[in-house]
Amino acid sequence: MGKLLNLITPVHTGTHREYLPRMVDDKVGCMLKAKEYELDYWDGSRRFGYGGYSYMEGRWTPMAQGLIDTYSLKKGAKILDVGCGKAFLLYELHKLGMDVHGFDISQHGLSGAPEAIRNRLFTHRAESAYPFKDNNFDLVISINSLHNLQIFDLKKALKEMERVGKNKYVCVESYRNEQELFNLQCWALTCESFFDKQEWEWLFKEFNYAGDYEFIYFE
Repeated sequence: MGKLLNLITPVHTGTHREYLPRMVDDKVGCMLKAKEYELDYWDGSRRFGYGGYSYMEGRWTPMAQGLIDTYSLKKGAKILDVGCGKAFLLYELHKLGMDVHGFDISQHGLSGAPEAIRNRLFTHRAESAYPFKDNNFDLVISINSLHNLQIFDLKKALKEMERVGKNKYVCVESYRNEQELFNLQCWALTCESFFDKQEWEWLFKEFNYAGDYEFIYFE
């Protein structure tokens, strides 16, 4: 297993969240709507997800540069994003000279990607076999997506990431104490795999995932 990194946490902690109101706002109905992963999830009410997810100049640039530096990526390095959504991070990597590719299950998400890279994106499921040869990418990433899979599909996704990537980086939701677990349960709409830090690290080893990883916490 690889290293615990700190790349997306500064972005995550920059957003303020009110946890309890979300839990008591028809939580089940909101979860069902969010799990469609379409317009309401991305650009509808905050009750259903992002509450409007738009490109912000510079927001993802530090993380893009962090990935390039961490993995010593050269111009033209091939990167795959598993569950790329609107692909704003991929766009920043593209602007920094990377050869980017990504997929997601959301038609609305992919249609909202920057036009410059839209032809590099396609519809696919993280747990399905990837249409690429072994070690096809210099880096494969998945950010805040794999926790939305049930454990048997999570194993398939990690296996495919391991197969097609020379380097791998995964970020998932997690918790370190009861307060963070409560906050996560209040906030999460689409999460299927609720594991603490130690459980995730055990699963990575159990599923033979050798890449790097990061956890976001709801403090």
